Amino acid sequence: MTNPYENYQSPFSWRYAGPEMRSLWSEHQKRLLWRKIWVALAQVQSEFGLFSADLVQELSSHATEIDVEAALEIEAQIHHDLMAELKTFAAQCPGAGGILHLGATSMDIEDNADALRLRSALDIILEKLNELLLVFAVQIEKTADVPVMAFTHLQPAEPTTLGYRFAFHAQDLWEDFQQIKQVRENICGKGFKGAVGTGAAFGELIGIQNLNRFEERLGELLDLNFYSITHQTYPRKQDYVILNALAGLGATLYKFAFDLRVLQSPPIGELSEPFGKHQVGSSAMPFKRNPINAEKIDSLARQLSAYPQIAWQNAANSLLERTLDDSANRRTILPEAFLITDELLRISIRLVRDLTVNADSIKRNLETYAPFAMTERIMMLAGKKGADRQAMHEILRQHALIAWQAVQQGQPNPLIERLQQDTELSQWITPDEIRQLADLNTYTGIASNRAMELVRKIRA
Repeated sequence: MTNPYENYQSPFSWRYAGPEMRSLWSEHQKRLLWRKIWVALAQVQSEFGLFSADLVQELSSHATEIDVEAALEIEAQIHHDLMAELKTFAAQCPGAGGILHLGATSMDIEDNADALRLRSALDIILEKLNELLLVFAVQIEKTADVPVMAFTHLQPAEPTTLGYRFAFHAQDLWEDFQQIKQVRENICGKGFKGAVGTGAAFGELIGIQNLNRFEERLGELLDLNFYSITHQTYPRKQDYVILNALAGLGATLYKFAFDLRVLQSPPIGELSEPFGKHQVGSSAMPFKRNPINAEKIDSLARQLSAYPQIAWQNAANSLLERTLDDSANRRTILPEAFLITDELLRISIRLVRDLTVNADSIKRNLETYAPFAMTERIMMLAGKKGADRQAMHEILRQHALIAWQAVQQGQPNPLIERLQQDTELSQWITPDEIRQLADLNTYTGIASNRAMELVRKIRA
């Protein structure tokens, strides 16, 4: 047997995603679904009097006997993977093999199998996304009242709370959850409509007047809704909608990971992702603690973002009743989109659950930069007392610029003392009031309450 490591191996086969998602997108599982659909088709056809239930029982008893190697040998000769599996299945059922696939076209089998597999894959994603939301809820609860310096334009701005920052990401995840759930509920198979979607062949077998009930019965057996109108395939726009929802989730996790990469850089250093006892950060620099998990999220999410564009092209360029130029790329974009999303969620759950909050760095950043944020509070209080807002802004701006130079030179922030000594400012604000306004633990507005409201929403 050939050593598998002598040929190309997809990283998704062993490195990324969990075993459940890998198994779902395996060749073995795909063929099991094909056979499940063939058996269901035969059963309903028997119910409409085309052949006996004994033949269906024979098919059912061999439906799990997948022999990929035998099917691949046939495919090498006929160059049609579904027909190769059909011939393999039929050979295992000497009495009933001849009734398989009667009236059907390949996409009656493949597209319904794809719909079933896409739905199952979304169930796995929703389960993990639910877990991630609950993990975020725990972190938000613990940090809802922890003041941190907020940054706009990557520059220190005003205080927020760490829990509120987490809640921003969790709110996006909550919306992703709702969207993916809706997409999952709307998934439809092609149904059983034959070569160009008219159902003509099945109509010849059981009568056109019976086709509605025929499809309804198959939908009951497969627990799957069908599109009312199709061509040879189900509308490829469905793939686009699904991949777009996954890419949207990827965007949420990308931002979370990107923010985390910034916040765990040593100059800020407020958060740290888990780092194993024996983990190596660099082959050249032994001291390195690179944010490899957050970087992996951004790398994979970037790849995920490209797949909806391919699905868009598949939907838009499927000419007339169908062309085959979507087939090859769907073999990769559909499974890889889900394998990537699965891996993104697995890493994110671990990151959020085991995140280290560095209280000393948070305190240091607040002491360094928070005094600048009190300038808005001073301007608000002076304005309430009748001061000229523009005049106050200019006074505060001049002092802030001088204080900023001191901070950049590594000196303690002198802004509070400078403002307390300003005679023009003291006409409106006393030194004691400035000292009170400098306590920015109380200058986080709605942050804590809104963060906890989201926690309650998630848990409900």
